[in-house]
Amino acid sequence: MIEKKIRDAMNDQIKHELESFYIYLSMVAYFHKQGLDGMAHWMRCQAHEEMIHAMKFFDHIIDRGSTVILQDLKQIKTTWKTPLEAWQDAYEHEKFITGKINNLTKISREENDYTSEPILSWFLNEQIEEEKNTEKVARELALVEKSKQGILMLDRELAARVFVAGSSFDPTAYNVAP
Repeated sequence: MIEKKIRDAMNDQIKHELESFYIYLSMVAYFHKQGLDGMAHWMRCQAHEEMIHAMKFFDHIIDRGSTVILQDLKQIKTTWKTPLEAWQDAYEHEKFITGKINNLTKISREENDYTSEPILSWFLNEQIEEEKNTEKVARELALVEKSKQGILMLDRELAARVFVAGSSFDPTAYNVAP
């Protein structure tokens, strides 16, 4: 059985992951409206990944014999002035999530909840990738910000992202070894 303090923190993390889903889905809509379908595709994959992250915590709580308590979500942002601003926001949001995962790891260790170490270790590694990817695109957009051709080239590059997992609600799609 999972202790209340760690269960509550993981329920909070489910909320943060679902808000991440919302943010990235908002970016999908924004990029489609801008005619940047490659960026929209990349963010659609990212939104799908965030739902999987929420479900990983969801299933971890259930597997530990406890209760998932879903919380209200807040709509964080739905529009941006430029593609660069959207990618900078994505990077800042990933840094925020990294802080939340770090705090969750701290709570888990304070509570001697070693059973959560594998999932939290997976998330700590995942956040390195999340920050790296969003920062890289933000940096590249800053380099080509005034060049429509540069933005279109980057958009085409981002369209190549492949996301192979199935439904985020199917544990077989994401329940791989950490």
